[in-house]
Amino acid sequence: MNANAVAAQQVTRDAIAAMEPRIRPYIRRTPVIEVNAADFGVPEARLVLKLELLQHAGSFKPRGAFANLLTREVPAVGIVAASGGNHGVAVAYAANKLGKPATIFVPSVASPEKMERIRRLGADLRVVGELYAEALAASEEWRAESGAMKVHAYDQVETLLGQGSIGLEMEEQVPEMDTMLAAVGGGGLIGGLAAWFRDGVTVVGVEPESAPTLTYALRAGRPVDSPAGGIAADSLAPKQVGQLMFPIAQRFVRSVILVTDVEIRAAQEALWRAMRVLAEPGGATAFAALLSGKYEPRPDERVGVLICGGNLELKK
Repeated sequence: MNANAVAAQQVTRDAIAAMEPRIRPYIRRTPVIEVNAADFGVPEARLVLKLELLQHAGSFKPRGAFANLLTREVPAVGIVAASGGNHGVAVAYAANKLGKPATIFVPSVASPEKMERIRRLGADLRVVGELYAEALAASEEWRAESGAMKVHAYDQVETLLGQGSIGLEMEEQVPEMDTMLAAVGGGGLIGGLAAWFRDGVTVVGVEPESAPTLTYALRAGRPVDSPAGGIAADSLAPKQVGQLMFPIAQRFVRSVILVTDVEIRAAQEALWRAMRVLAEPGGATAFAALLSGKYEPRPDERVGVLICGGNLELKK
């Protein structure tokens, strides 16, 4: 058994349950809202939205960030992370709360709003390259030079355990859920959810057609390079899914749905019109699978949808 498979075996329900009380004082228990699916043109389903965009730092990412910073020894030089935006904001937030220095590498595709939030939280922001993979490579070079502790956005056991706490939380809030829809980028979120729910709840991934990382990986039988573009590129477009989450996804993610940029935008607009929920493109991607009809619930199926991020720039 290779090292990645061994590491993936550490991401279990018991490990997530043990991590959750460690991070609980630092994260919000975000609300779930039961909505009338017919208001969105989705017939018959019993629809519940998990509003993780109300988490500290505007996305689910602080869960994984705090899981790292609270359980690993941080050197004096501090923490280094690479991010399309949300992970960087979350690591900067966690480092600020715990009094640790942080250096965050982002690509130029990251939104100005996310860059400014990282700066405001006191982290050293470095913009390198056009896409996440280039920022990640630069962060690895700096880590090797500086000795800083790396906090990976998705391919790290602690990160997966932290994100898995959403599953634990939602199971308590919606105990009779049949299906969970969640967006996929690098796979830290859906990997953690799948490790928690296992075969008890059907886990369905949703990713942009322009960044089909898990789709490509499942077809190839291993993580492989995929396109990395589209309107959600600052949150859902790494070059590959994580090595650690992949065996979890192979076993416990039931299917992956691809949605277009147009469908993602329509989901954003529908969430705002009907609920005044202002989701970023990546945050609305899972909902786009329902709204577009690409995921068709069974009659009376209880479907949970994770609205995972809301870091948008308000136009003046």
